[in-house]
Amino acid sequence: MKFLGTAAILGALAAVVPVHAHAEGKADFFARLTSLCGARFEGASVFPREAGDAFAGKKLVAHIATCTADEVRVPFTVGADRSRTWIFTKSAAGLELKHDHRHADGTPDEQTMYGGMANDQGSADVQSFEADAYTAKLIPAASTNVWTVTLAPDGKSISYHLARDGKPRFKAELARTAN
Repeated sequence: MKFLGTAAILGALAAVVPVHAHAEGKADFFARLTSLCGARFEGASVFPREAGDAFAGKKLVAHIATCTADEVRVPFTVGADRSRTWIFTKSAAGLELKHDHRHADGTPDEQTMYGGMANDQGSADVQSFEADAYTAKLIPAASTNVWTVTLAPDGKSISYHLARDGKPRFKAELARTAN
């Protein structure tokens, strides 16, 4: 009986360690992202490259523009289109990514503030954000979306990857530029 009690305690402790490790990875990722505040990254879509894709052949720019203790805003420009901002928010619930889409006059687009929370598979370098219920209701086809953001350990590049239904849908590779 004493063995079962010890096994139960050890099992409970083992269950707690991964949760702490995942929370630490999210916090480390957010801290790394915040440390890049002011940095500008330029690149292109590496997938898809078909002419019909809205991102294909256009210069992509992510500027880590605004950073607070709980939020990082990253305007994401596609060619001349400045309508997108990635918003990373750290809270007691975890780490969240939202996509804020605005018209030229600043009013919200019909499809805005979609995204989701980081899953428990991430690290200080990579976080994957799974579509939330709001996203599924707003854009039913996006209910299985997973957005993965990767920060190069040296801070010289960022990649942004979108998968839907477990299949790659979009990937951008962005390199740090001189500010």
